[in-house]
Amino acid sequence: MNWLMAFIYRLINICSKELLAVLKDPSSRVILVVPPLMQSLLFGYAASYDLTDAPYAVLDQSNSRHSRELIAAIDGTGVFHRIATLHSSDQIASVIGNGDALLVLQIPSDFDARLNQRQVSPIQMILDGRNSATANTAAGHIGAIVAGYNQQLDPDSGPLVRVESRAWFNENLQTRWIILPGMIAALSMIQTMMLTALSVAREREQGTFDQLLVTPHTPLEILISKAVPSILIGLVQSTLVLLVSLFWFQIPMAGSLITLYTGLLMFTVASVGIGLSISALSANMQQAMLYTFVLIMPLMLLSGLATPVENMPDLLQTATYINPLRFSIHLVREVYLEGAQLADVVPDLIPLIIIAVVTLPLAAWLFRHRLV
Repeated sequence: MNWLMAFIYRLINICSKELLAVLKDPSSRVILVVPPLMQSLLFGYAASYDLTDAPYAVLDQSNSRHSRELIAAIDGTGVFHRIATLHSSDQIASVIGNGDALLVLQIPSDFDARLNQRQVSPIQMILDGRNSATANTAAGHIGAIVAGYNQQLDPDSGPLVRVESRAWFNENLQTRWIILPGMIAALSMIQTMMLTALSVAREREQGTFDQLLVTPHTPLEILISKAVPSILIGLVQSTLVLLVSLFWFQIPMAGSLITLYTGLLMFTVASVGIGLSISALSANMQQAMLYTFVLIMPLMLLSGLATPVENMPDLLQTATYINPLRFSIHLVREVYLEGAQLADVVPDLIPLIIIAVVTLPLAAWLFRHRLV
């Protein structure tokens, strides 16, 4: 028991030393706080999405000539591709909730009878509001298709088919509702990986690494001392972006903070594992910064933050499975916008745990290898 207390005591001391080394420099404190605040504001106001692919499902309760003609007009655009033909309204929740379809088109059973009597016939379009800008563009395309079909039915009369839209998870289809929850994970990853990658490299460059090795601390304790402060700082930065989203942009959070921070913790640990691996490989700070910048851009592009993963080529979709940011962004959006519970985000937690289990021992092995 005494050895455990001594181990914890030494660990607290060396972790405190690492935190003080980061926080004692005023410029470092500014870099840790200002960038996530500024970037979250910029992304919240300026970022937007373009429509590149529009998977949709249809619930045709009419199954008539007019409904088939309208569906054929949608399928023939090249923009929309049908991923499912539903048979009951109970299936809509799963198709939209799982992200399989951007929208569901529901055609009522009296659609054909109303059109034959030259009465206005409404059709319902249910949109996935988690991809708000793309959903808005898709709704505009559907409106144009319906307008063309109305002209085909009777160019002299008013529009007989009317689209009634409803968005789930983001009723007003505001772009920042999908951007900012993703930035809770993305912005913290940049700072966390950079800070972790520079930790050992900075010690080597300043000549203090050899002094650290002659202390009573074991290599494992030194490695943990490099990881813990970065994890804490990453969670603080995620909290800053979360507070901006909640109180500045007033985006309501539907899920649990416990579930959210469970996912953020696993993501930050996985990011720290990658950063420590980079740090162990780097001989100096220049190498660490270069390796980090080279790695961060692909991780951001393959995360699904700006472009849906489903729109990427199959090879790139496969590559995203080793990207912790992909799973963390999906997890945060599910918890923040949908109110997902812990059991619902297990498919995202498992890959994050696997990545952490792989990268942290890899960093430890590289760390020991550099000591030899």
